[in-house]
Amino acid sequence: MSGIRKKTAVITGVNGQDGSYLAEFLLGKGYKVVGIIRRSSQPEFQAKRLEDAKAVNHPGFEYVYGDLLDITSLIDILKEYKPSEIYNLAAQSHVKISFDQPIFTTEVDAIGTLNLLEAFRRECPNARFYQAGSSEMFGNSIDEDGYQRETTPMTPVSPYGCAKLYSYNIVKTYRRSYDLFISNGILFNHESPRRGLNFVTNKIVEGAIRIHHKKQKKLSLGNLEATRDWGHAKDYVRAMWMILQHDVPDDFVCATGESRSVRDLCSYVFSYLGMDYTEHVVQDEKYYRPLELNDLKGDSSKLRETLGWSPEFSFGDLMLQMIKHRSSFYGDLPPVMT
Repeated sequence: MSGIRKKTAVITGVNGQDGSYLAEFLLGKGYKVVGIIRRSSQPEFQAKRLEDAKAVNHPGFEYVYGDLLDITSLIDILKEYKPSEIYNLAAQSHVKISFDQPIFTTEVDAIGTLNLLEAFRRECPNARFYQAGSSEMFGNSIDEDGYQRETTPMTPVSPYGCAKLYSYNIVKTYRRSYDLFISNGILFNHESPRRGLNFVTNKIVEGAIRIHHKKQKKLSLGNLEATRDWGHAKDYVRAMWMILQHDVPDDFVCATGESRSVRDLCSYVFSYLGMDYTEHVVQDEKYYRPLELNDLKGDSSKLRETLGWSPEFSFGDLMLQMIKHRSSFYGDLPPVMT
């Protein structure tokens, strides 16, 4: 009697922060993982995060070239691999850049999702589909208790948030119209050592370390009073998988339930390195958004109670990992200041 066939998962954006952690997680569970990567002119840099995740040379992993804006590539991939699970993580995910490139952001983050849904509906409708939503979809809409949850009205304040809201709604439409297993994860900010340096968390970490090593004097940032609910990407990709193991397709907020300001983040990182952030951080108007999103704090009660999810990493764990990772490029860490 032949053995049980491995589950196959297709991940778009597999070489991003979340994609690399998700590939690592699924390979650990015995999946065959097929990652879709958009071809660039410097392919030697495309798999860096996957190398960190030890996925590149794993016998259960392979990546193929495809693009959310090229529906024929998506159809061909799904037709060949017939996955049991699809995770759509590919996106232009930088909010500030979405104001600079609103058309590209909308094409990739909204129309790209629609393309993948159509390929999925036609080629492997019995699979399960995870769509990466975002807390940016809420905008400045907050419930009276200060939290955002699945029932909070969504009024995004950026092209990125608007594009993600389209994807969120088209997923729900396809789910109801075609009786497909498609779920939205509404993930709040999640970071890791694999986060890009143009995102504020790693920008602060990198800037503080460079200042400590006298490689720069100042760190320019935008709105220091904006608050965010920051978790660890490893916890959040585990939630993605749990959402697709549920009995029915549904939509879930994933968040820690704690928020901190950008100023708090600066204070934490600079203090760890024995410095006073007020002596080095300056505000620059060019880093402000045209329309600011002030506060994000998620209520993940539904995810915790329905699926049993809870974060394994604290904010301190997350920041320590990020500081140690970036510091490894510059030399030993200084003693922790108390």
